[in-house]
Amino acid sequence: MKKNHIFALAGLGVALTIAIFLSPFASKDPDGLDRVSKDLKFEEKAAENTPAKQLPFRAVFEEYSVKGIPDEKVATAIAGLIGTLTTFGIALGIGKLTVRGKDATIAADRPDRPVE
Repeated sequence: MKKNHIFALAGLGVALTIAIFLSPFASKDPDGLDRVSKDLKFEEKAAENTPAKQLPFRAVFEEYSVKGIPDEKVATAIAGLIGTLTTFGIALGIGKLTVRGKDATIAADRPDRPVE
């Protein structure tokens, strides 16, 4: 296995560990933007039907948890797992497309050198 693969898998392992085991214990206090909107009293001006609420996966997720799972900590851990794997998959896909395009460019520039 290549050194880069080991590094990526180790990073994924750390990210999954944090997402699954630590995220359920995150603070229930409002995040920065929510806190500022409450402190400055413009929270009620927020749009009711935001574009994020119209996305298809909104039926599955609620805030930082999965709907339909009664245990809030388990629902948060599963949402963290899904979010981490989705982010990793997107990053991996973009990386593969970028490297593939770069390899093709190198091969076109130097036909005497085989692409690995």
